[in-house]
Amino acid sequence: MSVPKFILKNPITIETPTGVTGSIDSNVFESQDFFLKNSRNVVLRIGQAVATSSNVQFSNVTSSNVVKIGNLFLGDGFISSSTSLVSHTGSIVVTNQLTGSGNMTLNGTLNATKIEASVSESFTLFESGSSIFGDTADDKHMLTGSVDITGSFKLNGYQVDEISNDTSLAGSSTTSLPTENASKGYLTTLDVPNKLAYLRKSFTHTGSISNTATASFNAITASAPSGVTSTSEEDFMFFVNGMLIEGDALTLQQKTSTNLELRLNISGLGYSLESGDEVVGFGKFNS
Repeated sequence: MSVPKFILKNPITIETPTGVTGSIDSNVFESQDFFLKNSRNVVLRIGQAVATSSNVQFSNVTSSNVVKIGNLFLGDGFISSSTSLVSHTGSIVVTNQLTGSGNMTLNGTLNATKIEASVSESFTLFESGSSIFGDTADDKHMLTGSVDITGSFKLNGYQVDEISNDTSLAGSSTTSLPTENASKGYLTTLDVPNKLAYLRKSFTHTGSISNTATASFNAITASAPSGVTSTSEEDFMFFVNGMLIEGDALTLQQKTSTNLELRLNISGLGYSLESGDEVVGFGKFNS
């Protein structure tokens, strides 16, 4: 008695989706019905080996949960690591925005068409080499150390090309800032220290009565340096018993190196000097 054959009333249908290849006796199919009437050699293949030791490649992976690869976690919008370190070898192309909540350490060179930062501070670095620091007039930029500038800079719209150490200021440049040494040297060539010393001279001397129209002072008038108006009666004030003598009623004459003579026009003054009078002079005496 022969063994009965079992034949399916409804077939088993095998369809091969993308990535799966089916064949019957070496004949490839995409969809095939099987009634189990005859013995057939059916082979289903995928494009690559998937053993645990295989190097499996996918053109696209979709997951509704986190994908764990070693210590690396890939999720919707994030990449993290259980070691807090994510290493990458090669290039990373970012077509939109790259946002980080922590610190970023770069051991190599950062090449960018434009780098712009804001929030805590605002600066922009352009591909041309130009840069913008700050966005409002109240921004402060603090530097510690030295600044080496090649070219020029502007201060409130005024261009500065150099810091000049020329003590003669011969260039008369409108874009140079003189150093302390240049300013001091230039003022020295103008004899400014001596001129200032002369302008500050103000001394008081008491004279002695020589006669009713003359008083003598043991003093010498200061010599004006070059470029300053010569010393004259206008640089002095004289008082008789505390009363100011009118300037147009007196003349000064340096009799000797230590004797200055005050001569009065008593007819114009309406009074003369007496032996008991106190005559005081104030002005540019030479000490």
